[in-house]
Amino acid sequence: MNKLDQLKAMTLVVADTGDLNAIKSFLPEDATTNPSLVLKAAQLEDYQHLIGEAKSWAQAQGGSEQQIMDNTCDYLAVAIGKEVLSAIPGRISTEVDSRLSFDTAATVARAKRIIDLYAQQGVSKDRVLIKIASTWEGIQAGKQLESEGINCNLTLLFSFAQAVACAQAGVYLISPFVGRILDWYKKANNVDSYPAAEDPGVLSVSRIYSYYKHYGYNTIVMGASFRNTGEIEQLAGCDRLTISPDLMEQLAADTGNLPKMLDAENVVCKEAKLDLNEAAFRWLHNEDAMATEKLAEGIRNFTRDQEKLEALLK
Repeated sequence: MNKLDQLKAMTLVVADTGDLNAIKSFLPEDATTNPSLVLKAAQLEDYQHLIGEAKSWAQAQGGSEQQIMDNTCDYLAVAIGKEVLSAIPGRISTEVDSRLSFDTAATVARAKRIIDLYAQQGVSKDRVLIKIASTWEGIQAGKQLESEGINCNLTLLFSFAQAVACAQAGVYLISPFVGRILDWYKKANNVDSYPAAEDPGVLSVSRIYSYYKHYGYNTIVMGASFRNTGEIEQLAGCDRLTISPDLMEQLAADTGNLPKMLDAENVVCKEAKLDLNEAAFRWLHNEDAMATEKLAEGIRNFTRDQEKLEALLK
């Protein structure tokens, strides 16, 4: 078997794309989208008919110019999600507007609207994960949504504090961003690369995975934002990994052996169990310069792509 097939035997593989053709080629279990991926998808020929449909529906709902645009974007994201679901057996992750990252109530309301839009398209909530940035406010929104039976994917996760708070909140899944952690450390330390086993992003996910399994948390760990196949191979055995089409293609072309690196039955955890309130979370997260910078940058970048999507739709 090639390495992609070997990986699928030990880890649930998720497509990090909205490109239907890529999804059909690599047959992942789940798929994820975000504002950047929706922006790319909106420019594909396969989805052009959905744009007109989204705009017509939003106009019929009425409201202010921004409300109509918000409705257009949510409808489009859901319509793309429904198309993707036709090609996978599992779930689609659809993201709440990143501009709501510091507003718990608004995030909850927007998430429920997305779930309602999926329901109107005949898609049940058990096939959808709501993606929310892992701010304190976002994590609290995730906690409330989970209590109401809406599963969440807490994204833009860079710090151990974020991971601990998400586990305490009982969210369904977290997405630690491996490659973006690597980017920060390469720049900070002025190095071109790290050996795969010493990659800071890999070490971060391994630490979170071990902590969760050791203390019996059910929250799923899904490594994301990979820069190379070496990072993926070092996390073989992780609960889930969301991988871009080009990296899946590289794994599919490699017939070498892929050993299992993470095993829930054999974790080594030296961490004391933490109980974080808001103040403790903010302090611990603030102590991590990389995480503080990358979370803020990630929210800004997703917002810029959201604005580009809105300009395209106009």
